[in-house]
Amino acid sequence: MAETVGDQMLRRLREWDVEQVFGYPGDGINGIVAAFGEAGNRPRFVQSRHEEMSAFSAVGYAKFSGNVGVCLATSGPGAIHLLNGLYDAKLDHVPVVAIVGQTARTAMGGSYQQEVDLQPLLADVASAYLVEVNTAEQLPNALDRAMRTAWAQRTVTAVIVPGDLQEQTYSPPQHEFKHVPSAPPSTPRSVAVPPEDEIARAAEVLNAGERVAILAGQGARNAAHEVSQVAELTGAGVAKALLGKDVLSDELPYVTGSIGLLGTRPTYELMRDCDTLLIVGSNMPYSQFLPEFGQARAVQIDVDAGVLGMRYPTEVNLAGEAKATLRALLPRLQRKNAASWRSTIESNVSEWWDTMRQQAMLGAAPVNPQRVVHELSARLPEDAIITADSGSSTNWFARNLRIRGRMRASLSGTLATMGAGVPYAIGAKFAHPDRPVVALVGDGAMQMNGLTELLTIARYRELWDDQRLVVCVFHNDDLNQVTWELRAMGGAPKFEESQNLPDMSYAAFAAALGFDTVSIDDPEQLGVAWDRVLGGRGPALLDVRCDPEVPPIPPHATLDQMTSTAQALAKGDPNTWHVLMQGAKTKLQEFLPGR
Repeated sequence: MAETVGDQMLRRLREWDVEQVFGYPGDGINGIVAAFGEAGNRPRFVQSRHEEMSAFSAVGYAKFSGNVGVCLATSGPGAIHLLNGLYDAKLDHVPVVAIVGQTARTAMGGSYQQEVDLQPLLADVASAYLVEVNTAEQLPNALDRAMRTAWAQRTVTAVIVPGDLQEQTYSPPQHEFKHVPSAPPSTPRSVAVPPEDEIARAAEVLNAGERVAILAGQGARNAAHEVSQVAELTGAGVAKALLGKDVLSDELPYVTGSIGLLGTRPTYELMRDCDTLLIVGSNMPYSQFLPEFGQARAVQIDVDAGVLGMRYPTEVNLAGEAKATLRALLPRLQRKNAASWRSTIESNVSEWWDTMRQQAMLGAAPVNPQRVVHELSARLPEDAIITADSGSSTNWFARNLRIRGRMRASLSGTLATMGAGVPYAIGAKFAHPDRPVVALVGDGAMQMNGLTELLTIARYRELWDDQRLVVCVFHNDDLNQVTWELRAMGGAPKFEESQNLPDMSYAAFAAALGFDTVSIDDPEQLGVAWDRVLGGRGPALLDVRCDPEVPPIPPHATLDQMTSTAQALAKGDPNTWHVLMQGAKTKLQEFLPGR
């Protein structure tokens, strides 16, 4: 039987070492779906419940494997459904290739069923490389360029293949005019290092500083040892952007934790008091959480020269890969006597973790959500992977979860979309089938799409050497992050018609799929529950009844935010008294003696 274009596409993906494609079928990709059958499901077709989830799973796979994630969707509605997940990949600089069907070439331009002009639809999200393949000879070069560009630029690319072409006999490009060949699949790499004179200028700035702070983002992930060495030489404290949460262990006494809206008090104090700032691999957008302009001399390192100086008036900008650039910088740094500065940092960090423990142990009605993560943090295996969704639970992921060992953790950082937590966890399991995965998800995100993806977990669990995939639902019947944003930023009380969620048993749903499940409404049950699911053999779900009025108060809450919250409560918020009591109890822990 002659090889079709669909067959050749899968052959090419196998040559790229693609082991799975996350997708959903439709007649716009029938030729490709048929090719999966002919190829013995190699690469494996992983069927999600929705194309958006296919894209999110591809993002999760790429984030935790370091390889290119591939997703597949039909024409028209399928391609449209991919967009949110693809934008998540683009904004977080994750390599993902989208393969999308299109109506038959004979029908194009005829307002045919499911015909959507895919080029402008995908032009922004796949701006690095977007191509429609209209002849068999185009395919190798188009697919190879999509893979190489996604890998090299850590971004999204897309290949559109009309349905009728997928079923045609494949013919390779020839050595003739207007045919474009393609080299065998490969992922060539180069290591960019700034010139010596720029390295010397950066060292001069860092050596002159007395109170050095480092901000590490996801671009520093391969340079954890070098960042630690710089911190030891300069006496610096190290803050982490949220996408860089797993770059350094939180057991290091000078690591101050997250920065920004979900940040920690020691990070706020580090940025407030430093006189020198080194930014490594971070483009964290909230510049108001960096030192005041003019307060600190600053150096930035990033492989993408386009982001240098974007968030802070940096004096020296080093366009280079983090590990190599720091290695070139280290011999020029002078060990400084910064004992007082470092002692202050470490004292602030130690007190903060004491505060986090005390806040987590506060009573609530019924369960304090901070305690959910506090109890988990102490029990996580050192090779665990943690995914988080967007919502109020993200606050506790950012502040209460302590990274150590080989742990990996991520979330939708820049797009901050709801609904990524569970499909990220699925992608993580395909990336590392031998490691336990925990997804921290609010009930809003579970109702949005997480429930249906439990079906995907149940379907593919047997493929994973370690079947532990634990979904923890923060069950408060409220779109809680938005409720708090209304109060703190808009001065508006909770609008129940918008914010209240229909109640349901997430545990009952999961149990019907064969999950080990635990329903919790007593905080004293949390430790035993985490021990049970982390010590189990398969997928599990914790359904935890959380108090929605435990406030995600940032340690650097502004007067305007507190005033807005007070105004919202005064306007008749339905839970005014409970909000006030929980807020007062929580904030008080920061000022108690003997922490």
